[in-house]
Amino acid sequence: MNRKNLDRMIVIILLIQLCLAGGCEDVSAAKNPPKPSPQSAEQKTQQENRLDEILGRLNESAANLKTYQCRIEYLFQQPLFDSQTLRTGKMYYLRNADDSLLRINFQTIQQDEQPQEEYIEQYVFDGVWLTRIDYQLKQIKMYQLIDPNDLADNQSIDAFDLITEHLPIVGFTRTDKLKKDFDIELIETKTSDADTTDKLQMKVKPDSIYAENYTSIDFVIDKKFSLPKSITAFSVEDDFYRFNFIEPKVNEKLDREIFKLQIPDGFPPPEINPLQKKSD
Repeated sequence: MNRKNLDRMIVIILLIQLCLAGGCEDVSAAKNPPKPSPQSAEQKTQQENRLDEILGRLNESAANLKTYQCRIEYLFQQPLFDSQTLRTGKMYYLRNADDSLLRINFQTIQQDEQPQEEYIEQYVFDGVWLTRIDYQLKQIKMYQLIDPNDLADNQSIDAFDLITEHLPIVGFTRTDKLKKDFDIELIETKTSDADTTDKLQMKVKPDSIYAENYTSIDFVIDKKFSLPKSITAFSVEDDFYRFNFIEPKVNEKLDREIFKLQIPDGFPPPEINPLQKKSD
């Protein structure tokens, strides 16, 4: 697997932080939302001010985020093949002065209309290495994502900062550069959760570093925590990714032992994939 494909895999796997708890509804309406009514200059200014306020709160919440845990749903749809996969599990995040840790434990999978079944697969990121534990294949693979020599003061990179290099996750990292790569619009909704959430639609600009892979990204933001509740990403291939964060717990005590890497009984030693050095 080359670095580009690995990066893409990381984005798909680690994004795990969001989605409307609606699950597998038809995505056509989300991809083609109704055109809004024309706005007056005053209305446009008010909306831009609200957007800046929302991004500011997200930025503040990200800066203060020390621990995060939730149930997750990850829906992947390929309309071209009339196929979809829904996976569920749990996610854990911890950040302190020394390191940043992220763990995703997938527990079930559902293919198309088939019954949901157990499917255990785990991902652990320690700021340098991403480890994938596949219980079906009894296989462990470790991918080095960062060269420690490139880190200032030998500090590990934040898990969400790494993701943001490939796909911005509003609310878990800095928001100051989003407008450089996206046209961002605050979407007014009349849904039942309009009082508890804000929705942002981000259209990728032609010169954006994300233009090669994505056309637009929709975010639903939980007003209680000023953190993402869902993310919906549309790829240039018309594939659809949706990530849900359900029942989040923010800055509550989290045992560091959760992130400890253990080799299950009967598994062979991990396959180590060091970072490939760039050629001169």
